[in-house]
Amino acid sequence: MTTFALTPEQREFRAVMRQFCEDKIAPRAAEVDRAADFPWDSYHDCVSMELPALGIPVDYGGSGADHVTQAIMVEELARGCASTCLTMLISKLGMIPVMRWGSEELKGRYLPGVASGERQASYCLSEPDAGSDVAAMRTRAVRDGDSYVLTGTKYWITNAGISDTYTIFAKTDPQAGHRGISCFLVERDWGVRVGKLEEKLGVRGSPTGEILLDEVRVPASNRIGEEGQGFYIAMGTLDRSRPTIGAQAVGIAQGAVDHAAAYLKSRQQFGRPIAEFQGLQFMLADMAMKTEAARTLVYRACALVDDDPLGELTLVGAMAKCVASDTAMQVAVDAVQLLGGYGYTKDFPVERYLRDAKITQIYEGTNQIQRVVIAKRLLG
Repeated sequence: MTTFALTPEQREFRAVMRQFCEDKIAPRAAEVDRAADFPWDSYHDCVSMELPALGIPVDYGGSGADHVTQAIMVEELARGCASTCLTMLISKLGMIPVMRWGSEELKGRYLPGVASGERQASYCLSEPDAGSDVAAMRTRAVRDGDSYVLTGTKYWITNAGISDTYTIFAKTDPQAGHRGISCFLVERDWGVRVGKLEEKLGVRGSPTGEILLDEVRVPASNRIGEEGQGFYIAMGTLDRSRPTIGAQAVGIAQGAVDHAAAYLKSRQQFGRPIAEFQGLQFMLADMAMKTEAARTLVYRACALVDDDPLGELTLVGAMAKCVASDTAMQVAVDAVQLLGGYGYTKDFPVERYLRDAKITQIYEGTNQIQRVVIAKRLLG
């Protein structure tokens, strides 16, 4: 069984990330949420810290950090601003298929730009009628000589309109169900259009929208893997990305714990700080215990991304994403309760943590789907 303990370097990295986020990211978080615009200033600050390079191999301009270190980055960013955190997650998600199944030519052409922050990517799997049911997708890719012609609509796409590169799944054989899906790397300038952008409850600084493909011509060399391998690539990608969604959820939960603790110490009622009231102490203790337990499971799942000799990643990754996101939601609700009426206002960040936490239970596979995955693995 894969085990881990944080190294001194990882602990030092957390301290550096914590200070960076408190100085640069957290002070802008409320405005990012209010404006619902892509946080370019925060993104450029992250690029200056070389954060996009963490998840890219050294051979392609990245720093090749292990996945526990990447989780620490995600966690600390989410503690400050979940929207900014998502800007660091999405390009890595879009590039996992390239790193795992792409040709050397594709790796050399696209990964260095992502590592430097000059290029951003999106992952385009879902459609209006194909969310959890991936095999129901209708987007088509028709071979035409040395190219494919892609037609269809992708929905719920993070970074829609911001990304210049889109990893798109489409049917090359509509009669073959999930075995007829293939994967393509598509540049925006080849004809990718952005449709409706959503007005969202949370992570409002990260655009989510519709991607329209109207006979977009894609070189055959930009197919990732073999024809018909797309479903396998999509599921394998999500196995490797779900633990970092768990890390985002842990960061949101930790932010809620920290703000609730600070409020309990500063708020006076009945002539003394409310931190002295045992009922509130117990609530805070439960929040902290749940967050730490979720963090440990997330780190174990992230360690498995790097080293999984027993094939446990699908199971443990689903558990980590599910437990961490449920924890983030519950902890954020309790933080609002601890702050009382103030927690319900935008004067304090806990209401934002509550809104941001909700999406972690939904994207990259709803928690109901995670439970299906877990049960199937347990039952063989």
